[in-house]
Amino acid sequence: MDSVNNNKRVLVAMSGGIDSSVALKLLIDDGFECLACTMNLYDNETAGVSNSRTCCSVDDVLDARSICNKYNVKHYTFNFKDLFKEKVINKFVSEYMNGATPNPCIDCNKYMKFDKLFERMKILNCDYVVTGHYARIEFVNGKYMLKKAIDKTKDQSYVLYFLNQDQLSHLLFPLGDYEKVNIRNIAKENGFTNADKKDSQDICFVPDGDYVKVIKINATEEIKDGNIVNEDGKVLGRHKGIINYTIGQHRKLGIELDGKYFVTKIDANKNEVTLGKEEDLYSDEMFVTDVSFVSEVVPKNAFKCKVKPRYRKEESEAEIHMLDDKNAKVTFKEKQKAITKGQSAVFYDGDIVLGGGIIA
Repeated sequence: MDSVNNNKRVLVAMSGGIDSSVALKLLIDDGFECLACTMNLYDNETAGVSNSRTCCSVDDVLDARSICNKYNVKHYTFNFKDLFKEKVINKFVSEYMNGATPNPCIDCNKYMKFDKLFERMKILNCDYVVTGHYARIEFVNGKYMLKKAIDKTKDQSYVLYFLNQDQLSHLLFPLGDYEKVNIRNIAKENGFTNADKKDSQDICFVPDGDYVKVIKINATEEIKDGNIVNEDGKVLGRHKGIINYTIGQHRKLGIELDGKYFVTKIDANKNEVTLGKEEDLYSDEMFVTDVSFVSEVVPKNAFKCKVKPRYRKEESEAEIHMLDDKNAKVTFKEKQKAITKGQSAVFYDGDIVLGGGIIA
C-alpha cells in the first residue's frame, strides 16, 4: 500500500473474523480514514440451521462492531439478502440441479463484495473497498496486476480471478504481504475479542456441510430419482437425485458395488449418473467459458501458463487456445483427474493471475 495516497477514505468489509478486523487495524495505522460495513446475506432458515454461529450471523455483526467501537470507526450493516439469494444461492442450486459443481464463494465475491460494495463505496464517498482477502495488487507499467499472497497456504487469488482494471484500482488487500500467523498475533496483541475465532466455512450458507439439505430447501423443481449406469450404459442401480453427486466422488454412491467406483459423468438431461474406474476420470483437455483476463486484453495467439482447475488443486502446465473472446480450450501437459463442470479454471504466470473462467 506504499504507493497509495494515505489521505484517502476507505470502506472496510468486515465479516466479524480476525482477517477483516486486522485489515481495519492496518489501514488505521497507515493513516486512512475508515468506514466499515458487514453484509447481511441470508437467514439461517435458508441454510437449514437454527441459532448457529454462521458467517453473517448476529454474532458476527457484533464482533465486527466491537472492533469498530474500539477504534471509533462508524459501522454499517447492509441487507443484501434478496440479491444474495438471487445471484448466489439460486445459482448454486441451479448448477447442482444441472449436474455441475459450482463455487459460490466466487459468485459472492463477484456480485456482493465487488459489485454491491462498490456501489456503497461511491455512495459513502470512499476511494477504496478493503477486504481481508489474502492476495496482492501491484501497479506495473500502467496496468494493475493481481498476485498471489505471500502466505501460499492462505492464498485466495483463485477466487478473485475475475477482477478487472477498474475494480483493482479501487481495491486494497492489506493482508497479502502477511503470514496468517502474524495476523492472528496482531489480533491477540491488540486484545481483539475475536482473536481466537476459527476461520469461516468455505461456503458460508452451508455451515454444517450438508449442501444437499440447502438445495432441497431452496429448489423450485422436483428432485427426481434416476439411473446409475456404468461406462457402457448398463444400469447398476438407482439414485435419489443427481444433486447428491459430483465428479470424482467414490463414497456414498447409494448402491452396493464390487470394487471401487467413481462418478465419471453426471447427465442432467437423462437424470443419470455414470460410474467408472479411477482411470476414467483422467483427461488432458477441457473447455472454459465466461473467460476474463485481469489485463482486459484477450490474447490473440495460443499461450502457455499454469492452470488451477479447482481451489484445492495444484496448478498444472497447460496451453490456452482462445476460441473467441469468452471461450477457451485448455490442453494440459499431463492428464488431470476429475475435471469438474461448474468449477473455475484460473490461469497463472508464476504469482501473477492472468484470468480464468468456468469449466464447461
